[in-house]
Amino acid sequence: MALEAQDAETVERFEETLAQAEEVLELRRLFGSPDHFVRVAVADLPAYEAFLSRRVMTIPRIKNVTSHFMMKTVKPGP
Repeated sequence: MALEAQDAETVERFEETLAQAEEVLELRRLFGSPDHFVRVAVADLPAYEAFLSRRVMTIPRIKNVTSHFMMKTVKPGP
């Protein structure tokens, strides 16, 4: 996810809001673009759409959300 601004208030509000969401399993601030990596767990695509529209897109100054969905685990991590 990318934010429109990087001021402390914008970043803190974004991180605090998402850190409190039960759907969020992992939240990391990144160097470069995008600004954040967010891993979520939801039941299905309608639940993901609801998470985006009710939780994420209500946070001010969101610039961009890019989603990736796993197709298949070829080699699991440790």
